[in-house]
Amino acid sequence: MMRAALAMSLPTYDRIVDTSFLDRLSRSVDLAPGVLTEFTSPAALASLADVDVLVTGWGCPVLDAAAVAAAPRLRAVVHTAGSVRGHVTPAVWERGIVVSSVAAQNAVPVAEFTLAVVLLAGKDVLGATRGYRARRARPGAPDPLNPGNPGNSENPGNPRNLGNYGATVGILSASLVGRRLLELLRPFDLELLVHDPYVPDADLRALGAEPVGLLELAERSDVFSIHTPLLPDTRGLVDARVLAALRDGTTLVNTARGAVVDAAALEAELRTGRFTSVLDVTDPEPLPADSPLWDLPNVVLTPHLAGSQGNELRRLTAAAAAEVDRLAAGLPLHHPVPHPALSRTA
Repeated sequence: MMRAALAMSLPTYDRIVDTSFLDRLSRSVDLAPGVLTEFTSPAALASLADVDVLVTGWGCPVLDAAAVAAAPRLRAVVHTAGSVRGHVTPAVWERGIVVSSVAAQNAVPVAEFTLAVVLLAGKDVLGATRGYRARRARPGAPDPLNPGNPGNSENPGNPRNLGNYGATVGILSASLVGRRLLELLRPFDLELLVHDPYVPDADLRALGAEPVGLLELAERSDVFSIHTPLLPDTRGLVDARVLAALRDGTTLVNTARGAVVDAAALEAELRTGRFTSVLDVTDPEPLPADSPLWDLPNVVLTPHLAGSQGNELRRLTAAAAAEVDRLAAGLPLHHPVPHPALSRTA
């Protein structure tokens, strides 16, 4: 039976590891007790010396050349989260160690969160809520959506533009989250656009979306949703020019990484109030206490909530345990991470 060990921070261990996960792993591998939080102490080196599989999580120590050399039997790294950039180094691939990540499972709640935001944005829930609350001071005031009925919500825009029938949703990047979101949006009466220069147009059309350039995506979208991984060439990708191209009344959604958007340019545009933004991520994160984004009425800030939380973490550990099962059975991984893919993924 293969020998496996857990490697992650203690807060991560407390957050994601439960009895069912440990029992599931123990049915396939000989699981070392405890958790490795570093790879340099005598106890950690002794554990590494006879481990075949490392099951890693957020806060895993870096698997550099020294750590890899200390684990001569290591054949696989199974990550219980998304990106492996923080702990997997070229030394891992150079040794022929296979790597797996459950990024596809972590994409599910992010896409679900974004779907909810898209549909609520079509109804202008944020603006309608503000208007409805403000009408407390004006009992009997006409309702712009239905002038003959003063008891409903208020929306300052043209009622003909309100709703999700035929609205245009622009997806920035056909990443794992972007693709999952396109699947979730497909049953609705929406026009779907996507921009991803790394994916052939034919493949983007097969996802059910029209491929367009970045500026066209901004110009045509009622909801502009960012799903681009943060890489050197995507930092600040959504810059002042792209933000200026957004139409008045658009909703910008960012559940990817805050630094994909030029923070100064975003703040300047949001101060004008001409579009709404739902930001699950910011740059920096969290925002400084004196950032105007906290108080702007056209901004919704959530605390990096879209990714796996609470019971959704069980989806990640179940997928990781399934990968360990496959390794123990001599089967190929379901979710391998090839080294070249890191140039274009988070």
